Amino acid sequence: MTTSHQFQFIQYGVADGLATLAISRPPFNVLDIPTMGEINAALDTCLNDGTVKLLVITGVGEKAFSAGVEVADHTPDKVDQMIDVFHGIFRRLQKMPAPTVAVVNGAALGGGMELAIACDMIVAVAGAKFGQPEIKLAVFPPVAAVLLPRLIPPARAMEILLAGENLLAEEGKAIGLVNRVFPRETFAADVQSFLAPFMKLSRVALLSTRRAIREAADKPFDTALDTVEHIYLKELMRTDDAKEGLAAFLEKRQPAWRNS
Repeated sequence: MTTSHQFQFIQYGVADGLATLAISRPPFNVLDIPTMGEINAALDTCLNDGTVKLLVITGVGEKAFSAGVEVADHTPDKVDQMIDVFHGIFRRLQKMPAPTVAVVNGAALGGGMELAIACDMIVAVAGAKFGQPEIKLAVFPPVAAVLLPRLIPPARAMEILLAGENLLAEEGKAIGLVNRVFPRETFAADVQSFLAPFMKLSRVALLSTRRAIREAADKPFDTALDTVEHIYLKELMRTDDAKEGLAAFLEKRQPAWRNS
């Protein structure tokens, strides 16, 4: 089943459980307040869609995933509204039940990098630049200040945030920030090959696993294990798909997921 929604600055639709949100302000896909408002509206739709297995966030074109938040929206008369709308994106992504993948088709700078690292996984085109240049404007990126030291070695995070220099996708992969780097020539096909295995899985299993990982993070081991045990025993193991998956394995056949 395919559904699409009409927006001015983004594209959003769902096809067979794969939701795709693309920033559509080429060539640099800059995030101004109206664009971010549309992103939040699309994320609200996704949050309430019981069919979504996976959410992809990307940009239109080849130059940029997103070059970040519109600098003009940082002025004193707009900055409070800008931060409220911008951080609304990340609050929604944290609540998103489905796993999220940033498909970085070009430069991911400033707020664009923050948007990418807020996703569960990142795939990037070879040579794509990542960077947080905010320090050069005498400000800092709040979301990256929270997330980046959790994702990569803190000393490297400090260097990125304090120096404001770029790193390439290849280094991002080397330090564990990026999952895969694909050549430009085969990027679209390689991304589809990366996504395909997830789309064959049970929706309830995907959502339960993501939730377990998220809810266990940063908790002491015993507390984390108690949390995950509850999700596993009291929720997942009572679903149709958990029963079907085990039965299919024992009966040596392909499972028929009900996604429930």
